[in-house]
Amino acid sequence: MAIPSQFEPAEIENKWYSYWMENKYFHSTPDHRTPYTIVIPPPNVTGVLHMGHMLNNTIQDVLIRRARLKGFNACWVPGTDHASIATEAKVVDKLKKEGIDKADLTREEFLKHAWEWTEKYGGVILEQLKKLGASCDWDRTKFTMDPDMSASVIKSFVDLYKKGMIYRGYRMVNWDPEAKTTLSDEEVNYEERQGKLYFLNYKIEGSEEFVTVATTRPETILGDTAVCVNPNDERFAHLKGKKVIVPIANRVIPIIEDDYVDMEFGTGALKVTPAHDVNDKTLGEKHNLEVIDIFNDDATLNSFGLHYAGKDRFVVREEIEKELENIGALAKVEIHNNKVGTSERTKAVIEPRLSDQWFLSMEEMVKPALKAVLETEEIKLYPKRFDNTYRHWLENIRDWNISRQLWWGQQIPAYYYGDGKEDFVVAETKEQALEMAKAKNPNITAETLKQDADALDTWFSSWLWPIAVFGGIHDPENDDFKYYYPTNDLVTGPDILFFWVARMIFAGYEYTNQKPFSNVYLTGLVRDKQRRKMSKSLGNSPDPLDLIEKFGADGVRVGLLLSASAGNDIMFDEELCANGRSFANKIWNAFRLIKGWEVSDAIEAPDASQKAVAWFNAKLQQTLLEIEDHFEKYRISDALMAIYKLVWDDFCSWYLEMIKPAYQQPIDAKTFAGAIDALENVLRLLHPFMPFLSEEIWQYIAERSTEEALIVNHWPKAESFDTKIIADFEFASEVISGVRTIRKDKNISFRDAIELKVLNNENASDTFHSVIEKLTNLSSLEFVNEKVDGALSFRVKSNEYFIPVTGNIDVAAEIEKLSEELKYTQGFLRSVQGKLSNEKFVSGAPEAVIANERKKEADALAKIATIEQSLTSLK
Repeated sequence: MAIPSQFEPAEIENKWYSYWMENKYFHSTPDHRTPYTIVIPPPNVTGVLHMGHMLNNTIQDVLIRRARLKGFNACWVPGTDHASIATEAKVVDKLKKEGIDKADLTREEFLKHAWEWTEKYGGVILEQLKKLGASCDWDRTKFTMDPDMSASVIKSFVDLYKKGMIYRGYRMVNWDPEAKTTLSDEEVNYEERQGKLYFLNYKIEGSEEFVTVATTRPETILGDTAVCVNPNDERFAHLKGKKVIVPIANRVIPIIEDDYVDMEFGTGALKVTPAHDVNDKTLGEKHNLEVIDIFNDDATLNSFGLHYAGKDRFVVREEIEKELENIGALAKVEIHNNKVGTSERTKAVIEPRLSDQWFLSMEEMVKPALKAVLETEEIKLYPKRFDNTYRHWLENIRDWNISRQLWWGQQIPAYYYGDGKEDFVVAETKEQALEMAKAKNPNITAETLKQDADALDTWFSSWLWPIAVFGGIHDPENDDFKYYYPTNDLVTGPDILFFWVARMIFAGYEYTNQKPFSNVYLTGLVRDKQRRKMSKSLGNSPDPLDLIEKFGADGVRVGLLLSASAGNDIMFDEELCANGRSFANKIWNAFRLIKGWEVSDAIEAPDASQKAVAWFNAKLQQTLLEIEDHFEKYRISDALMAIYKLVWDDFCSWYLEMIKPAYQQPIDAKTFAGAIDALENVLRLLHPFMPFLSEEIWQYIAERSTEEALIVNHWPKAESFDTKIIADFEFASEVISGVRTIRKDKNISFRDAIELKVLNNENASDTFHSVIEKLTNLSSLEFVNEKVDGALSFRVKSNEYFIPVTGNIDVAAEIEKLSEELKYTQGFLRSVQGKLSNEKFVSGAPEAVIANERKKEADALAKIATIEQSLTSLK
């Protein structure tokens, strides 16, 4: 086959992905091999690929492709999440544009629209992942709302309810007025905002006296049911047992006393609104206060808001300030900074609200999860610093509010058979529920049995993900679950360490008494060059598919990974992808060079080539050891950098130059075979990172059967290697660089052969003399016992190398140049020695700085000695 002069990723990516799919290389079924399993963090079903997905899934693909090459039965399960809040919001918005209000639809009618939306836009992201090269087992694709997945969620709820771990409670919850649902504490972000502190006068009943309270939310006075003071506060002792009148509402409410009130904050008097503040609720329960909820579910005011009914809370805040001022109830206003809770999903300001909700008790569930990560290290987090974050969250955990006021999601399997709050049964099916309900109320019918309208939190389905994708909730004895679970590695972002990772650990120990995975690799965030988080609004988030089209999937993968150390944010720059593409071109051109050589069976392998083959084999083994160590520590970026250096520096820059035949001359068959063997090992190492390029070159090297494709070949085998030959070449490469520098500086053409004489003080090996001769075009290389006069020289360690001056060099000009260099270096040495003789500097500077200055001094002294020797030789 003719090899194209350029590597064209667009032409080969579809070709090889289709080939891999047709031959089912990604598919896994249980067999005799050891399994290696990853489950994908399921992206939102209607989402599209962004840079975070690119990074996360590239890392997963690297791990799965490497496992496949290492002989594991590699299984990467893909899928999507139903994302209840995000998806329902999109469907509601779509319906609104069509003139349809969700409130006018039945649940069944709304769900029909939601499923149509999901079927139309769902799964796009999985197709996009294929462009990246993701080698998922697509036959195993799961969706958290698949019938079997939903059944697992319902079964889990029923099981936990029966164990007494799920309960229904009337609690103060986080209410998202935009999504119109509750949120768990972890779904609320707190941000510092500048607001106002309003000082309001409440008139004391039957008196002209006032008590002043301070509040950041004047609109909530319409829900006030008491004013509270500290019983130890002498300022208010005369008010004991009295009542105040709420401004505007003109309701009479009691003055109560409680140690909870901070006498130093505000005025020392606290307005109590039990329906709209968690601490006020506690006070209200303690003092049997009335609860007045003034808000609708969209945070507009209801009828308790009087003439403000129907208006948004923030509009009312501005208007009520004016009214309070007009009636003389506003004492003063101060600028005040406070933390405001916002919804992670919609960004709406959270409203504390009293509501009947379902909760999962965390007290016992958290214990094995803490132990597994922080004590036994049965599960390891990478980087380890996230252990502290994990500990903090789990040691401060609260019961999980698992109900959501949404329709899109698994409907809570609680069925009401009466009007009382406790008149319900919990069952997996309505038929089972009816049977249970009839035992309590024989008159109940299927028509009068009403299922709870709420849906379960999306995380309550995805926490079962590693178990449920293999059917482990319904049938823990099935072959797939017993073979693939526990999984091996999880790759995800630290932002969902609690939301998802910790909860999967809870579920793992609760349902299987086993960890769900062994290692958690936490990626960083992808940011722009200015360290800003990527977002559509900033316009700094490139389309990943555009990047793939421009730089090729392999180029993008390499560009991302070279800068992605575990847990650290990536400062993304398109230049990184350009570097990845350049790397791909370098490998392609190296391959074309090798394949372009004429091969002869009639000639022997030169000594230089034999040494080169031996050296590169040792170097590859040394790098393989380094790569394995990086993978063990989940330093994926470092593993790639080790391969990058092996390929760019050792293979392309040194090895190929060492074995390259003379111009228009053939290469011997033995050396050529060694080159192909080296290239194939390089491709094996590259394949997890650059699957398309590596497979393309692999298939060009020789005709391969489907069983011989690179994707199912084998990882290079670790063997013992000669460390001495590596050290000898490192020394030889410095000699080669020294000769090349002199050739360049003195404009000596490579075509002109030169002599090299060595004063071998280092007792250096002569192993690579044939390589030195070839790569520097020496007419002779000989050892001498004393310095050579009239020669240019350089040092490698304590060895001195001399190149006798020929007619090609202007001796006078060279002496002038060396004299200038000597003068500059002597000046530099004086400045360094000046620092080192300054006692104040030496006593105050860090040890590392002093060590660096001493190294500068030693280097300068050595350079001066070499220049002086060269001058002596030339004069």
